[in-house]
Amino acid sequence: MFVVPSSPANMPVMGNACSRYIGRILLRTMGWKLTGEFPNEPKLMIALAPHTSNWDFVVAMPVIMAVGVKVSFLMKKEAFVWPLNKLFTWWGAIPTERGEANDMVEQVATWYRAHDRVWVAITPEGTRKKAERWKTGFLRIAHRAEVPVFLIAWDYPNKRLHCGRKFTPTGDHAADLVKIQKYFAKGYTGYKVDHQ
Repeated sequence: MFVVPSSPANMPVMGNACSRYIGRILLRTMGWKLTGEFPNEPKLMIALAPHTSNWDFVVAMPVIMAVGVKVSFLMKKEAFVWPLNKLFTWWGAIPTERGEANDMVEQVATWYRAHDRVWVAITPEGTRKKAERWKTGFLRIAHRAEVPVFLIAWDYPNKRLHCGRKFTPTGDHAADLVKIQKYFAKGYTGYKVDHQ
């Protein structure tokens, strides 16, 4: 029998028994599994790595469905037009204004403060190409909003998405990023091996 880790009580939820069943069937068909445990936190910044391919989304979506978790993501405010705006919001999209004059960190931190349960997912690399220097935006947001960062890794050779450790940002974003990159560098391989 295919087993999905238990859902913590404080996790933001989406979907129903039918969507969770479909998600589990898809994962079983694809041969993927979810390992580890989610923390019982109402607010999280989820850092997903190594992000190397659009296939990452194909793997992540059945996991989201199987668990029944609502995972928020950043989207340009201009995309929130009727009638799609309600659909995007239901999916978990957070409307943001891009540009030098707009403080993206404060926009997302404000979203956290305005909601009781929010898990925002970001890929720290910011690209599917090889990136030696990851972006620190997710750490800045988490520190400003005073939420922990939860590390989740794609592990393609073993066909698993692994829920790893919870990390509390210190405010020293450069030092924090080094620790997080070291964590992902140990034992996790993306879809494209040469990305590492």
